[in-house]
Amino acid sequence: MPDQRIGSARLYGFIDTAYLGDRDPADLTRAMIDGGVDMIQVRAKQMTRAQRIELGGKVLGAASRLSVPVIINDDIDAAFEISADGVHLGQEDWAAIPRETRRERLTGLRIFGISAHLLEQALAAERDGADYIGVGPIFPTATKPGVKPVGLDLIRQIAERVVTPLFAIGGITLDNLDHVLKAGAKRVAVVSAILGAPDVRKAAAEFKQRLQSLPL
Repeated sequence: MPDQRIGSARLYGFIDTAYLGDRDPADLTRAMIDGGVDMIQVRAKQMTRAQRIELGGKVLGAASRLSVPVIINDDIDAAFEISADGVHLGQEDWAAIPRETRRERLTGLRIFGISAHLLEQALAAERDGADYIGVGPIFPTATKPGVKPVGLDLIRQIAERVVTPLFAIGGITLDNLDHVLKAGAKRVAVVSAILGAPDVRKAAAEFKQRLQSLPL
C-alpha cells in the first residue's frame, strides 16, 4: 500500500549539506515544514555513512513529530538505520541493485522514489513500483553542476504517460515556477531556492501558496 502522504504532497524540500552551512538541520526542517513543505529528503553525498545517519536522525526527529515523511538520498542502509520513511535512488544506484533482489532490499521502507531524465526511465520507474518520480534537472542548477537540463518538454511527455506522482526538480525558482506548472507538473522539488533564501520558512510558503492553486 503506497504511503498516502505522497498522493497529497506538492512541495518536496531538502536538507542538502551543500547548502546547510553551520545551520541546525532540525531548525531548518521545522522552518520548512512550517512554510508548507510536505516531505523532506536528506542529501549528504560527501558525508560518511555515520555522519549521514546522524544528520538523518536529526531531521527525522524534527519531521516525524509533524507527520512529514523523511527520505534518504541514495543510502538504503542509512534509511533503515534511522527508520526513515523511504529512500530516493538515482538511475545508476537503482541499476546497480540486481533486479531479483530489489524487492527484498526495499522491504520495510514505506516510500521509494527514483530519478528520471528520460521518458523511458520514467515508464520503467512506474513499472518497477516507484512511489514517486523525480524528473529533472529541468533547468541548469548548481546542485547538479555539468548535468545537461532535460527541459520542460520532458515534463509534458511524462505527465501524459505516467500516473505515478511526478516531482519536477532542478533549478526551479519562484520566477520560473509558472513555466514548470504550465508544462504539466503539479508537484515540485526545490533545493537552493528554499535553502538559499534569507527566510527559509517564507520561501517555502511562497512556493506552497502557488502550488495549492492547482488540483492534484
